[in-house]
Amino acid sequence: MAKRLVTDLDVAGKKVIVRVDFNVPHKGDVITDDNRVVAALPTIRYLLENNAKVILLSHLGKVDYKKTEEEIEAAKKKNDMAIVAKKLQEYLPDNRVIFVNATRGPELEEAVANMKEGEVVLMQNTRYEKGESKNDEELGKYWASLGDLFVEDAFGSVHRAHASTVGIPTHLPSAAGFLVEKELKFLGDAVENPVRPFVGILGGAKVADKLKVIDNLLEKCDTLIIGGGMAYTFLKAQGKEIGESLVDDEKLDYCKQMLDKAAGLGKELLLPVDTVVADSFPDPIDAPIETEVVDADKIPAEKQGLDIGPKTAALFAEKVKAAKTVVWNGPMGVFENPVLAKGTNEVAKALAETEGTTIIGGGDSAAAIKQLGYADKVSHVSTGGGASLEFLEGNGLPGVDIINEK
Repeated sequence: MAKRLVTDLDVAGKKVIVRVDFNVPHKGDVITDDNRVVAALPTIRYLLENNAKVILLSHLGKVDYKKTEEEIEAAKKKNDMAIVAKKLQEYLPDNRVIFVNATRGPELEEAVANMKEGEVVLMQNTRYEKGESKNDEELGKYWASLGDLFVEDAFGSVHRAHASTVGIPTHLPSAAGFLVEKELKFLGDAVENPVRPFVGILGGAKVADKLKVIDNLLEKCDTLIIGGGMAYTFLKAQGKEIGESLVDDEKLDYCKQMLDKAAGLGKELLLPVDTVVADSFPDPIDAPIETEVVDADKIPAEKQGLDIGPKTAALFAEKVKAAKTVVWNGPMGVFENPVLAKGTNEVAKALAETEGTTIIGGGDSAAAIKQLGYADKVSHVSTGGGASLEFLEGNGLPGVDIINEK
């Protein structure tokens, strides 16, 4: 059964609680990237245009309640949602955005009770509440009592069973917003019903972070490309010398199993054939660095691999350009350093030139493709790194699973 969508709800005159993802990067009071605010606008505007009263909930940053009271208060002050309210008002000049510096109590309740159609209330950071991340039953029930309907539009948070993602819709009729609908369509179609050839690209540091993704994608795709730091564990599993490169020795047997699995399924698992090496990891990360290119089986004992080499980049790009569906999660090297970003850039460029459906699975890959200027040249850039990974692993997403069916 398909999930109910916001367009399936009768929202006129109703108080609609919307879980959005306003976890924006910021320096002090300045938001450095407002893409997550922009991504939430279609759902918010739809509700306002249909005479709803919109109550927005989001987290911002982290609050670690295991730390001292002083550290907790500092984290709260750093992650005050007031800066987002100001930005949201800029995007909604014809609607009143009311920021409530509370997560429960009379101030919040009064603001909600006095709302008029076409107004927006943005509540303070959900993580100001200790029970948010524990899906505290009382907290979810309390927040649900503020509204008539619930819309889930924070794809970046649906992999977490929190009070604001699972607790609220336990008590209210619920639906998916436009952003969540878009994410599920792109990722779902790519993984479950891809136009072939289907190429998966995985990068990043550790094999351990993507065990289930590798396993699941091998079942689904025609070619699986492995780059980034995790490639060196696969190379070592093949018996190749990797020098001082990053390696996950506990996962060598797993890598051998995946290589055997690919062969058994008749799938292509591509690893680097050459690599960019240096004496040490750059410190700071964007510092100038001396590098050389060597074959992937000839990494000097004292060197470490930090990016895929030009032959590998060409090989990967060729596979990507011939694909009809591509899903990419994880950079090919230390892309934050301009010297070590060439491999990631070549793969990003290939995706931009591909005629098929190209999907970036959030996290570092999303940051990389934006940094390199290709974000508007791919089919979809996911807003949720963790949620995208969970989806690619074949796991359920608690914040989606709880949404009412049509």
